[in-house]
Amino acid sequence: MKIALITGITGQDGYFLTKLLLEKNYEIHGIVRRNSQNSLGNLDYLTNSEKEKLNIHWGDITDNLFMDSIIKKIKPDEVYHLAAQSFVGFSFENPKFTYDVNIGGTLNVVNAVKEYSSDSKVYFAATSELFGKVQEIPQKETTSFYPRSPYGVSKLAGFWTIKNYRESYDLFMSNGILFNHESEMRGPEFVTRKITLSVAKISKGIQECLELGNLDAKRDWGYAKDYVEGMWKILQHDEADDFVLSTNETYTVRNFVELAFKFAGINIMWEGCGINEVGKDSKSGKILVKVNPAFFRPAEVELLIGDHSKAKSILGWEPKTKFEELVEIMVKKDLERIN
Repeated sequence: MKIALITGITGQDGYFLTKLLLEKNYEIHGIVRRNSQNSLGNLDYLTNSEKEKLNIHWGDITDNLFMDSIIKKIKPDEVYHLAAQSFVGFSFENPKFTYDVNIGGTLNVVNAVKEYSSDSKVYFAATSELFGKVQEIPQKETTSFYPRSPYGVSKLAGFWTIKNYRESYDLFMSNGILFNHESEMRGPEFVTRKITLSVAKISKGIQECLELGNLDAKRDWGYAKDYVEGMWKILQHDEADDFVLSTNETYTVRNFVELAFKFAGINIMWEGCGINEVGKDSKSGKILVKVNPAFFRPAEVELLIGDHSKAKSILGWEPKTKFEELVEIMVKKDLERIN
């Protein structure tokens, strides 16, 4: 039986990865940052029988002594390093905390593996935010990086840390450069879930309006459940390497909003432009979407679209869920929760 250690196990990806590895009969250990409610986040949605199979370790990746002791004790076959301060907007408000977690925490993970479990295979959750101000369309493994947020910069440091330790110490450490991947388990602070949750509330008369930032921002959106399978495949490959996981398609935030409302039975028509643009219910004329300048980033990432051809040819991975299916899954789940 393989042993896997997952940092960030309580998040969206941790939830889907846990379910995948349980199906593959792994012994799973997860690191959970201690909180006053002893909350397990998304793991609370697992069945009782699934939760009973998990080994939870309360601690923090920024604590190097804790990470050393866990790695030394477990000696996992595979480490999935997902834990991060992953909210781009917050990284502008608190860059130091973002750097401490995303750079310092990653350094603690790789050092612990290097010192106490050098045979462990490590997956690092990199991000399409590394590309930021894109230098090439579409973006692939050889595309130059140009991060546009403290979050992107911190993840770039993690990316190069993994690459450096791999080359310097002959360790199996791989980067997964994952483009935006969403799901019904996504936190409401992320724009996609903010949209679907607000749409569900608006359709039920609980919320009046949805306020967003840049409606023209283009993203490559996939389904998290598909992407965790890609993470697993990356660590099953014979050699450590770096892989882009994406859908090779891009849609605007506006496209996402229109589809979300459509699946709630509402058609949106747009009026105005720039910060004065509004989205109205095509039947009643009521304003349901507004642009709020407060939600614009100090440095915007306008376009992300990935090329996953390397992952497809080497790993046999490609996304299964189309954009429309993803939006429908999220809206239906939020409508179910509201009901």
